[in-house]
This record gives sequence, C-alpha cells and structure tokens, in this order.
Amino acid sequence: MGLLIGVGNTKPTFPYDYYYGIEWDSNVASSACTRIGRTELHVSLPIQSKMRRCVLRDNGTVAYYLHANDSTKRDTGAAAKLDGTDGQVMVEIPAHYRKFEVDGTKFRCFLSEHALPGFHFVPLAYRSAYEAAVDRTVSATPKLASVVNTSAAFRGGNNTAGWDGTYRSLLGMPATSISLTNFRTYARNRGSAGKNGAGWNCDVYEVQKTCWWLYAVEYANFNCQLAYNAEPTSEGYKQGGLSQGVTNMSDWSGYNGYNPMVPCGVTNPLGNKTGVVNYTYKKSDGTDGQTLSVPSYRGLENPFGHVWSWTDGCKCNIQSADAGGVSEFFVCTDPAKFQSNDYTDYEKRGELPRNEGYVKIMMIGEYGENMPTAVGASSTTYFADYFYTNVVSNTGQRGVLFGGGANDGAFAGFSYAYANYTASNTNTTVGSRLCFLPA
Repeated sequence: MGLLIGVGNTKPTFPYDYYYGIEWDSNVASSACTRIGRTELHVSLPIQSKMRRCVLRDNGTVAYYLHANDSTKRDTGAAAKLDGTDGQVMVEIPAHYRKFEVDGTKFRCFLSEHALPGFHFVPLAYRSAYEAAVDRTVSATPKLASVVNTSAAFRGGNNTAGWDGTYRSLLGMPATSISLTNFRTYARNRGSAGKNGAGWNCDVYEVQKTCWWLYAVEYANFNCQLAYNAEPTSEGYKQGGLSQGVTNMSDWSGYNGYNPMVPCGVTNPLGNKTGVVNYTYKKSDGTDGQTLSVPSYRGLENPFGHVWSWTDGCKCNIQSADAGGVSEFFVCTDPAKFQSNDYTDYEKRGELPRNEGYVKIMMIGEYGENMPTAVGASSTTYFADYFYTNVVSNTGQRGVLFGGGANDGAFAGFSYAYANYTASNTNTTVGSRLCFLPA
C-alpha cells in the first residue's frame, strides 16, 4: 500500500510502516548497513533535516535560529552574536521515535516521526554546536559555554595565559583539563531551567547516542571516517563519511602539549549542512603547519576527533578478576540524579568486553546502547571504532569519554569509547560539550 495522506493533513493516515532505518549482521564484517523501511524517507531524512543551529538562552528558550547556510547570521539574514551575549550556540535535535530489534545475528534500528507500536520516544534536546568552552567572567561560578569568543575570560585548553598572542594561543579554543565532576558543575551554573531543574549539562550520553544513530541511519555505514562525499547516490541516499576529521595531528605534544589547536566556529560557513572545512594552523616560525579536516555533522562541529568528550549519565563498573571479573555498563536518564559516587539511580544496560580493540558487536538492547559487547574488528570493518579498557590497572567506577583526540587516527569516531578514567580525572586532551534537556 502506498502512503496515504488525509484530506487537509500532512501526516500519513496509516503511519504504521512510516519509518526508516538500517539493518546489519554481526557475522558480516562490512561497516555498511542495509537501508530498511520507506525508501523515500531515506532521501528526505525528515528527522535529521530538522536539526539546526540556534542561540539558546539560559532559561531554555530559543533567542533565534541561525541561517541554514551561514551560522554567522540569523535565519533572517541579520548578524548573529555567537560570543555568548545572546545565549549559547546549540544544535536543536528534534523529538522523534526509535526502536531496536535483535533477531539472531541481525540487528535493526528504526526511526520515525510517529509514535509507532514498540517505538520509544526520544525527547527534544540541544547539544552544543561547538566543543565546549568555559566562561570564567565570574571566577567563583564558571559556566560551560558554546560560543565563538576570543576574550581571555573564555580562554580554552588548560587556560595558559602566557601563550596569548603566540602561535599556540588558546584564545577561542574549547576548554580541556577539567574533570567530569567540574564539567557537570560548570554546566549547572547556567541555572535550573529544563528537565527536573537540571537541564543544563555537559555532554550527555543519551544525546550523544541519539546523534550517533541519526548519523548511522543517514549514511547507512558505521565508518564515519570514510572520505566525505557531498554527492548523493543515484537513489538520492547519502554516501561516504565525514573524513578522517582532526585525528592525524603529526606532533600534537610538541606543538602545544596536547591542547586544542582548532578554534570553535571553524565550520560556521557550513551553517546546518554536513561537510568538511580545512583549517591550517600556524607554526612557531609563523609559517603554515598541517592542514586539518574539520568535520561538521548537521551543525555539530567536530563530532569526533580533536579533543575527547567527557560524557555524563553513564558509567562503568570495571571489576577486578578477584571481585567478579565483569565490566558492567550503567545509564541514568534523569539529569537531576547524575552523580559520581555509586550506582544509585543508574540502570545496568549490559556488560562490556574485558579487553581493548576495535568494536565488533554493540550492546544495542532495547535502547540502542552504543557501547561494545565484543571487540575483534578493524579500523574499516564492523563498527570501525575502538574501545579502550584496562582491567588490570584501572578497576572500579569509570566514566566514558567519546570521540577520540587529534592523535588517535583510525581509532577515532562517533563511538570510540574510552572507559579508563575516574570522574575526577583531568587531561589536556579531554573536553566536553554543552547540552540542554528541556522540561
């Protein structure tokens, strides 16, 4: 039966098969998936096409949307303020519905704009267009930010003031060298708007996971480091990937001690579009350094690579061999209950591999967890992203970093997960993003 539209209505009268998604087989090494559902939806991409950059006030309301083709402008064409004056530069991720199926070795992910039987609701969320900065204007209450701002109050990386005005200036860069605990606090310093009075957060696992599935369904391929290809297939489907991204920095340590080297906002000329912008940094002698490929997925700049992202709302219990010998993965969906002490209010979603490696099988389950249950793939097969754990020297409660850094090469990707740090850990290679969850 074809799609039926009621008179005077733009919604299908019988939407029970009005979904689109992907299928893959854990026995098949290819990173490519099979598109399933309505073919026309794989062309129009009704959910992904509604992702758009905006400026969001601290009270959770949209000040204005940004121009679809140029984020330096409002959607009206007037100049936008991206420095934090009007709010935070965020990507609006529309509410939708999602379902997962496991049938032997076959896995399926379905997306729909409609509340179909068996589908779970994925609420509206906002994720920072840029890797997060920190506003230190009021030193007692630093605030996590998503801005293009080169003032000293927003200095990124490890906040080395002595580098201002030099080739390795951290002005305008995302912030790193901050613990998950402090990232959480800095986000909450934006106020109590949003879900359960705790809408402002650093990068949230559930939102990160949503972005990953939107990408995977759109491109029907788990290898996000495939070469970028702006041209669709003959059927009108997306193809290729987001390029290697900022993952091949040749001498990150020698250049600036593993601090960020790509300023926030490089992809503003793309607006809401997916694409890649080349960025060439300067060396100490003033000459051009390496040219890096900075990707943006529908407004999300550097969705992997460059600096790691501390992610809240998930944690791991890495048991020693003598204390159970199991690595458990936990999730909390209520931001008011995020904490770094124990597993209270966190739900176990599955068990992780006990060794590192490229991901072969993802946990999936009812809610589509993008954490592994088996490794043994390669950089171009299965999920094509890496998983790192160390059950010998790093046991106990561990948080999760996603994405990879500028020296991680083929390891990096949307679902490169690093489960080795406690929530108090700080590192120059580790930042986060800013998220807002509406009430």
